[in-house]
Amino acid sequence: MLSAARSPLLRRTFTTNHVDGFTGAVGNTPLIYLKGLSEKTGAHIYGKAEFQNPGGSVKDRAALGVILDAEKRGLLKPGGTVVEGTAGNTGIGLAHVCRARGYRCVIFMPNTQSQEKIDLLRMLGADVYPVPAVAYENPANYNHQARDFAKDIPNAIWTDQFDNTANANAHYESTGPEIWEQTKGEVDGFICATGTGGTLAGVGKFLHEKSQAKTQIWLADPPGSVLTSYVTSGGKLVERSGSSITEGIGQGRITNNLGTFVNQLSGAFTIDDTKSIEMVYHLLDTEGLYLGASSALNVVAAAELAVKLGKGSKVVTILCDGAYRYQSRLFSKEWLKAKGLEDAIPSHLKKYTVLD
Repeated sequence: MLSAARSPLLRRTFTTNHVDGFTGAVGNTPLIYLKGLSEKTGAHIYGKAEFQNPGGSVKDRAALGVILDAEKRGLLKPGGTVVEGTAGNTGIGLAHVCRARGYRCVIFMPNTQSQEKIDLLRMLGADVYPVPAVAYENPANYNHQARDFAKDIPNAIWTDQFDNTANANAHYESTGPEIWEQTKGEVDGFICATGTGGTLAGVGKFLHEKSQAKTQIWLADPPGSVLTSYVTSGGKLVERSGSSITEGIGQGRITNNLGTFVNQLSGAFTIDDTKSIEMVYHLLDTEGLYLGASSALNVVAAAELAVKLGKGSKVVTILCDGAYRYQSRLFSKEWLKAKGLEDAIPSHLKKYTVLD
């Protein structure tokens, strides 16, 4: 017989009685206290559970934001086409929103992305064009191909996620206020990696303003990105080199979205792939969280920032998406060996490497 008194673990309050379809379900994600790392550092470390958005990632917010902005400005009319160049999750978010609002979705993406993402986009009805991964300066870059494709179609928009500041504004209006409310205005540091710059800039700007500049905003970077050097050198861009196992984060330039806040950043540092992959397994083992490598990188960075800020500090990061879209790589013995990362997994965690 079921007890009338429900466990506190089962009593999570709802912010609304109901929401209006897919788009109404975007946002209002939980803020998860990461107990193990908090106890280890003596700080309070939290992860914003963006993997609980209806499309499965933080990019649902940007996707909805840029489409609503285009509708509001009269750039996108019923039956229109939405075109984007994306490394994956923004495209997935756009495909969902397009299905919900009656638009055609066309995605150009680097052919380096996981097959799970490509397959999912096609299952959601998007037209997907994987193209060679080349530098932004190259006319064949996937973003430029998306832009040019949209120009040739009537009633079509290129959402331009990297430089359309409706992206950052979506986080300024939703993610930032949610974090402020969930921490009761007590947040000493916020840190995350960035691809478009929308999440970091939008959340950072809101928390910076709301706290009267008391909350420190930091950037976390994967190997191969130039953003750490840009921030720490006082604004000097270097040529991008190297690569990372993470997808959709890291950058070779200052996007318009990041440019809205980059000069207010408190600092930046780079997280090695060995730390990120170990954290993927650590979070699964100790917190029961099945997260992708970019989320893991953010958590490593949050722990390092917590140490910098001192015991008792409160640090928030973004849990971007789950590991489901990357599991054929992250939990594959062959893939880890090919990347030279098999020794990064502690022996007691190797039990999770179940794929050959």
